[in-house]
Amino acid sequence: MSDSVSLQEITDFAEALAREAGELIRHERDQNTLRTDFKHQTELVTHADVMADEFITGAIRQRFPHHRILSEETMPDLTQAEQLDTPLWVIDPIDGTVNYAYGHPQVAISIAYAERGRVRAGVVHAPFAGETFRATEGDGATLNQAPIRHSGATDPRQSLFATGFPYTKDNLEPLVNRLNAMVHQCRDLRRIGSAALDICWVACGRLDIYYENVSPWDFAAARLIAKEAGAKVGHFGEVPEGYPADLYGRDILISAPAVWAPVRSILRTASGYD
Repeated sequence: MSDSVSLQEITDFAEALAREAGELIRHERDQNTLRTDFKHQTELVTHADVMADEFITGAIRQRFPHHRILSEETMPDLTQAEQLDTPLWVIDPIDGTVNYAYGHPQVAISIAYAERGRVRAGVVHAPFAGETFRATEGDGATLNQAPIRHSGATDPRQSLFATGFPYTKDNLEPLVNRLNAMVHQCRDLRRIGSAALDICWVACGRLDIYYENVSPWDFAAARLIAKEAGAKVGHFGEVPEGYPADLYGRDILISAPAVWAPVRSILRTASGYD
């Protein structure tokens, strides 16, 4: 363990940062009357995003000056995920930025800690809901300090799934094909607007299935939380040779274990992989 700090201490540190960043972004939104003019909403998000990001990354740099940081706002260099020599922090200061701009509660701060490409600690804090999900590798997952488990779903037709949609709309056909297949073969869809919370909701049984293409900062912490809650985590597509699976965001599939394989088959067929 780096710098003689235990994994538990790393998780505690991440949680403290996430909670404080949560207070920052909540205060920003509460103090700014949101306008319907999207330019101003965007400015609010950008300001809050950068402020929270600078707070988190500054605190990490101060305590762990030799660690690397992969962050959506200030350091979105994905090659960081492929360099495995030093510990890596993966941060999303506001996951669910559109929700944040529109005054919705499904907003989260996500902080993950990885060693050699393996995520070993993760915290997802939802400041408006007052919920903190956390996991330390090998130690289970909690929501507000209470242990959580997946739903135990066994049949896709009785399962609630979540996914998301990209901001760029230029290649929607595969996504629409998958959505069509899933809507016909599952109970229903929920569109929450935060990948980190989607995955944490699978971890605590509020959802049965989540799939999407996302960036490492959206899912790195939540994936560990789901894994430690007993959910099955993986991909319905192939992970490139040598790329750490814990940080590979394409074709993610996370679900209650019994529905994972049948859902993977549905998604692969709809994607034209099989």
